[in-house]
Formats: sequence, C-alpha cells, structure tokens
Amino acid sequence: MSKFDEIRYFYDHEVNEKLGSVARDPMMKALMNFTFPDTDEQIWLEQFKNINSISDFQHKVIAHTVRQILAKSSDGLTTSGFEKLDKNTPYLFISNHRDIVLDTSLLNLVLLEKGLIMTASAIGDNLVRKSFLNVLAKLNRNFLVQRGLSIREQLTSSQTMSEYIEQQLHHEKSSVWIAQREGRAKDGNDSTQQGVLKMLAMAAGDQSVTDYFKTLRIVPVSISYEYDPTDSLKMPQLLAQHREEQYVKGKNEDFTTMLSGILGQKKRIHLHAGDVLDTELDEIAATIDNKNKQLQAIAQVIDRSIIENYKLWPTKYIAYDLLHNTGTYASEYTEQEKQLFIRRLEMRIDPSDPVSKEFFLTMYANPLINKIKAQNI
Repeated sequence: MSKFDEIRYFYDHEVNEKLGSVARDPMMKALMNFTFPDTDEQIWLEQFKNINSISDFQHKVIAHTVRQILAKSSDGLTTSGFEKLDKNTPYLFISNHRDIVLDTSLLNLVLLEKGLIMTASAIGDNLVRKSFLNVLAKLNRNFLVQRGLSIREQLTSSQTMSEYIEQQLHHEKSSVWIAQREGRAKDGNDSTQQGVLKMLAMAAGDQSVTDYFKTLRIVPVSISYEYDPTDSLKMPQLLAQHREEQYVKGKNEDFTTMLSGILGQKKRIHLHAGDVLDTELDEIAATIDNKNKQLQAIAQVIDRSIIENYKLWPTKYIAYDLLHNTGTYASEYTEQEKQLFIRRLEMRIDPSDPVSKEFFLTMYANPLINKIKAQNI
C-alpha cells in the first residue's frame, strides 16, 4: 500500500472500473444530461467503456462540462500571462480561492486549450464525502486535503501532502494547483496563509526553503469573477464572525454552495498567470535568514502578484463607491451596470440591514481596496 493511497487520485488503470461504478448514479446522469443535453443515455454509457485514463475522462467529459458551465452561466472567460509558460514544464499554481469547484476547473480548461500541462488539484475531503463526488473528484485528478484532524494527525497529513505534491511535480511531471489559503476568501480579501507554504516546504529535505521553492516553479494565479454566484451564501458566516458567534454549517451547505458556484451567474471571468517565482526567492535568501520570515516574505510576493494582476470588473468599482458614498470611480462603470448591481444586492440580502449591506459591498470592493493599498506601499 502506498503512503499516498488515502489522498491520491486514481491511477489510469483504475479509471475504467471506477467510472463504471458510478456510471448509473443519478448524479452522473444529471451531469451528463447537463454536459451533453442532446445525447441519449445509452450512447454515453457505451462511450464510458472506452475511457481508460484520467486524460480521456478530462478531454471527453469534463472539458465539455466546463464549457457548458461557461456558456450557461457566464459572459465568457478571458486570460492573460499564460503565453509565458512552457508547454513541457510542470508548474505549481497557487491561486486566490473564490469558488469550490470552478477555480481549478477553469484553470485546467485554459491549460488544456493552450496545450500546457494540466494540474493535480487539492480539494478538502469534507467536500467529497458523498461517494459519487469522491469518485468524480479522483477521476478529475483531485487529491484530498484531510480536514478535521488532531494536531498530531495534521502534522503527518501535511508531511504526506507535501511529499505528494513534490512527487507530482518532479517525478510525475504533472502541474499542481493549490489554493493560497484553506477555504475560500469569503470577504474578498485574497491573502496567502503561511501554513500553506510551511506545508509545501516540508518536503525540502536538506535544501533551503528558497532553493526548494525554485524547483517547484511557483506561478501565482489571479482568478476574478465579475459576479460571485455564492455571494449571499457567504454572508451568514461573515455575519456570525462579526457577532463573535460560532458558525455551524448546515448539513448540505457545501454541496449547495458547490452547485450555486457552478450554475449561478458569474458574468465575465478572467484568469491571469503571474511570473514564475525566481529572482524574488534569491533576494529573500540573500536578505532574510529566519525560515519563518522567509515564508512570510514569500507569501507577500505571492499576494502582491495575485492582487496586482487581479482583473477589476465594474462591480468592484461600483461596490467601492456605494460603500463610501462617493463617485470616485464613476468613470469605470455605466449607470446601467450600477443599477444591475444594486438590484442584485437588493435581491440577495436584506438591504435595510446596514451590517449585511456593508459586508456585501465590502466583499466586492476589497480587491480594489487591496490593489490601492499595494500601489501605495
């Protein structure tokens, strides 16, 4: 038994059998009806028999699913920065995290269409407790981040995951996607958790952190949705934190959020691939001796790239002006865009509650606020 068996995605020789085990699941039928609405069930069941690798499954099924999601729930996906990446090089993509499923799905569609190496992607095991979702995730090259562990178990789990990521990049020659933080940024503040970098560094062995991180070829990725389809679903947790109350998730909350993120209206979406971290790591190594301070500095470099390259849609400027009762950024949006955004706010929260309104607007305005701060540093 491999030490990675608890977290790894399926090997290619397992794919056909695992796909067959969920082929007649009602959720698979719903997925295929969404992806191929004009195709009879017997046809795709027959086609499943010829899917013998994860690459087959991603090319023949999931890529079409993501294109359908874009067609039905967005006004299109644009990209920048990916032309600088080498087609034969695996990268560690570290991105801001807004949507449970789409962040990595959209990145992989972009990588596929540009002929770049697709990613093995981290996903919390709490999100795939339903057996169908667990199989679907592993068919789509997701590896599991174990949640709800004791301190001692967390240490072992982090070590295993660090070694698995190292193996994917250096031995399997697969790119890897990981979010810059545990959980989504519900308030629109994109910041890298030092703990994520500490986990990655656990496989460094005798190398210094900066030397090892150079071998990972880290690419910060900025993902920007014009509308967040889960904006109102993030509000209860934000309000509970504001009231200093403990927030307890509902039984199917993660699944509901997943579906809302996939099917809800996003309008325009932009993905930017930043520069590979390289000379910045040399500078950190030359000026900082302490390992924790080095990790802190690396987190700041990633943050700066994600924030500076984040595409600011009109919704961010509108939210900022409404939040501050100003017209500072009126030239960045039309009156129609402003009215649409106000209508959305009124439909999704109680606009008579000033706290809810402030939190909703801040969620949208924070990327702009953070970009202003970054430019003033």
